[in-house]
Amino acid sequence: MSAFPVLHHHLLFLRPRLHVSLRPLSPRLLRRRLLFSAASAQCCSSSSSFSSTAPRDDIDEVAEPPGFPPPPESGRETQQLIDVNPPRGTRDFPPEDMRLRNWLFQQFREVSRILSFEEVDFPVLESEALFIRKAGEEITQQLYNFEDKGGRRVVLRPEITPSLARLVIKQGKSVSLPLKWFTIGQCWRYERMTRGRRREHYQWNMDMIGVPRVRAEAELVNAIVLLFERLGITSSDVGIRVSSRKVLQAVLQMYAIPECLFAEVCVIVDKLGKITKEEVEKELMSAGVTSEAVKGIVEVLSLASLDKLEAVLGADVEAIADLKKLFSLAEHYGYSQWITFDASVVRGLAYYTGIVFEAFDREGKLRAICGGGRYDQLLSTFGSDDIPACGFGFGDAVIVELLKEKGLLPDLGRQVDDIVFPLDEELEGQASMVASALRRKGHSVDLVEDKRLKWVFKHAERVNASRLILVGNSEWQRGMVRVKVLSTREEYETKIDELS
Repeated sequence: MSAFPVLHHHLLFLRPRLHVSLRPLSPRLLRRRLLFSAASAQCCSSSSSFSSTAPRDDIDEVAEPPGFPPPPESGRETQQLIDVNPPRGTRDFPPEDMRLRNWLFQQFREVSRILSFEEVDFPVLESEALFIRKAGEEITQQLYNFEDKGGRRVVLRPEITPSLARLVIKQGKSVSLPLKWFTIGQCWRYERMTRGRRREHYQWNMDMIGVPRVRAEAELVNAIVLLFERLGITSSDVGIRVSSRKVLQAVLQMYAIPECLFAEVCVIVDKLGKITKEEVEKELMSAGVTSEAVKGIVEVLSLASLDKLEAVLGADVEAIADLKKLFSLAEHYGYSQWITFDASVVRGLAYYTGIVFEAFDREGKLRAICGGGRYDQLLSTFGSDDIPACGFGFGDAVIVELLKEKGLLPDLGRQVDDIVFPLDEELEGQASMVASALRRKGHSVDLVEDKRLKWVFKHAERVNASRLILVGNSEWQRGMVRVKVLSTREEYETKIDELS
């Protein structure tokens, strides 16, 4: 038997508090172990492992446990390639997708500008308390929530309205009402993914704070319609269902159902279409609603005519007056063909108190495109005085699916004004001067070097460049550059200081 032990794996006794590393031994350290073992073998019997009495002061690294793979022969640790996909339910935005996102956000911003709204923003990370409510909302079960290193409960916001309410309370009397604010922000929900539904999305919110009358809802619906029209979507493609939480409130009052059950009943009723009618009825009864009231609720929610609703509830019900006013205003705004009454619309968030609405594709292939309503009592849930408020949220995912479906996605290729290319290596500095001068004038300029001219022409086509500016020796000596207009193939020389 050889005097040198065969070293596959090593178990070493450690000094107290010595850090245990499970890294494979490097070839250098393996050689060191062999020399140490050879010396030990002179006074110890041959062994296939280190002696427990080995001098501990010589231990500066700990070997792998049994079963650990041997180190690579190259002496460099191998690393497994990471999963290059983003976390499930999230997205990357390579340049072509970023162009589409920026274009859509610009449509959001332009409509907001037209209606004289101001842009605001909030942190994506919020206090968990903003979003924990007790009405059994689905959203509270979908939170990305955790405790931060300071022991605070925080959440990646699942929606934006509570953040807006927080800022309104924070601003207090330093702002004058009404407020007309909009934002475009990212929201996170750990939910089952379907077409147009991800675990993160961007959302356009428009909110009016301090307007108690139905005029606020009419303005917000007008904003939604204006956006659809800008995108090329018509009322034949999309409709907006309208109802009021006060309808359900009136039904509960008819059957003497306690007011404290109102928010929970709304959340349950919003599940119609997601679960069966029988399951909804069962949940309502479990919440404390009588079987007679459940029957009345289901009957009213099936109504699709404002006249029929009035016949059931009476003309003096506040919900009827509000809805009639909205439909009257819709005639004046010119979007009456977009909206329809549907008593089953209640929206799933507990804080809505009045008119609610949601946009849908008429073919029924997609989930709700956007939705919103009045939330006059949200601020008091955060300890402040209530202020009348109304708003909507409009996500980026469903609308993009609809635009794809209708063939309305714009062609958003890369756009570059000028490509500057030095024909000789020694002209790199001069080409930089030309590119810098054009950029100061606001041009988008791509400075290309170390390429063949054939490649430059192909690159210009790929990026939809308007001009190719060639910096050559003979032209530069005369204070000129050569310009090629790529759309017309026109070619000419111009003075450097006249280049614009």
